[in-house]
Amino acid sequence: QVQLVESGGGLVQPGGSLRLSCAASGSIFRINNMGWYRQVAGKERELVARVSAGGNIKYADFVKGRFTASRHNAEKTVALQMDSLKPEDTAVYYCMAEVDERLWAPTNTYWGQGTQVTVSS
Repeated sequence: QVQLVESGGGLVQPGGSLRLSCAASGSIFRINNMGWYRQVAGKERELVARVSAGGNIKYADFVKGRFTASRHNAEKTVALQMDSLKPEDTAVYYCMAEVDERLWAPTNTYWGQGTQVTVSS
């Protein structure tokens, strides 16, 4: 089994910044993509940013230029620096990791428990 533990999040005023962090642990041979999704009640979960094992980063159009994702492969962590936050960024943010638990094993997708980000004055 694999566990993803998130930290960060909270309440911030519009224009402010927050940093989310996520650490993976457990039975991990290799992590492929690792990143962040978000979900608003009543809506589907959507991609925020995803980092490949090679360091390629895919951002959602709505966060380009405002959010920065980073990953540390050896520490099995991924972070999301969120600047210039807007009220519409309010959501539960989830860490995601696509994990191979051993050589030749199928890739499984794991999720963190989610952390609330609220942008409000």
